[in-house]
Amino acid sequence: MAFQLQMPHRRRTALRRLIVSVLAAAALLLQAGEPTSAQQKTPLRVAYTKVITWLPVMIAKDEGLFDKNGLDVTLTPFTQIANLPGTLGKQFDIAPTTAPDMLNAVANGINLAAVAGETIETSANKAYQVLVRADSGINSPKDLTGKRIAGPGVGSVMHVVLVDWVKRDGGDPSGIVGVEVPFPNMMDQLKAGRVDAVEQLEPFVGVMLANGFKSLGDPLLSISDPILFPYWIADADWARANRGVIGKFTASLGAALQIIKSDEKKARAILAKYTGLPDAVIARIPIPHYDFGIAPEQLEPYQKLMVRQGYPVDKLDMKKLVITGN
Repeated sequence: MAFQLQMPHRRRTALRRLIVSVLAAAALLLQAGEPTSAQQKTPLRVAYTKVITWLPVMIAKDEGLFDKNGLDVTLTPFTQIANLPGTLGKQFDIAPTTAPDMLNAVANGINLAAVAGETIETSANKAYQVLVRADSGINSPKDLTGKRIAGPGVGSVMHVVLVDWVKRDGGDPSGIVGVEVPFPNMMDQLKAGRVDAVEQLEPFVGVMLANGFKSLGDPLLSISDPILFPYWIADADWARANRGVIGKFTASLGAALQIIKSDEKKARAILAKYTGLPDAVIARIPIPHYDFGIAPEQLEPYQKLMVRQGYPVDKLDMKKLVITGN
């Protein structure tokens, strides 16, 4: 006959309670070690473009830096940032822009705020240059009078500053014909003679210089050196209500910048992953000057320039257009 040891009922009950207590304590320890679980992360919809300007946001996503800061970020590529201001608060929470696009949008009633910087243009680190054919006879900004110039758009920051640049050099910008052309196609358009000059960005500047085209310089630096270039914006009401989220977003970009500085090989590999550019091109792209701070006085040179060109932005208060996570 088999013999079976029976535990008293009270001892079995006590043992069950002990096991339940141990499991509950273990669960609490696990939760304490994971303060930013999926349920606790703040969803954030972010637009970006597939160029090195926005490399920090790519790295922050790819390396889990947003997750570590409690953000559940969805990145969506967008080709034309001039169309992004109207999407804020609807399709996206945070998006890239340039000062003319933002100021024009605000002047037309869109409620926007600058929330973080991105890149700074300097004479030592230029992303934008105006290029012409070596045999064009165009040697200075004033020579662009009456010419066909390819760019990302007539209202873009690149074209707005070019118009001012030509006028400052003694030319007449009124006869310039702006032609909207994607950056990758500009070299072919210039080579074929369909345009006389191009407003080009890296990495395509480097490619075109290597193919014998000539640079007239960087119109941005005629306004100020250094000068704010692209940066991040959000709906102003959303920004005021989510300063903590903006702070976490900016901190994630800062952590990504440390990776760029400490492990450029990894950074360039992530750039290749997100842009699809060939390794030979990726290796030659200059790293921009990143700075995620932003202040009202950085917008003021653009406001003055746009007022000179007749844009109705003179009554905008730059101090009210910057809301950061600080």
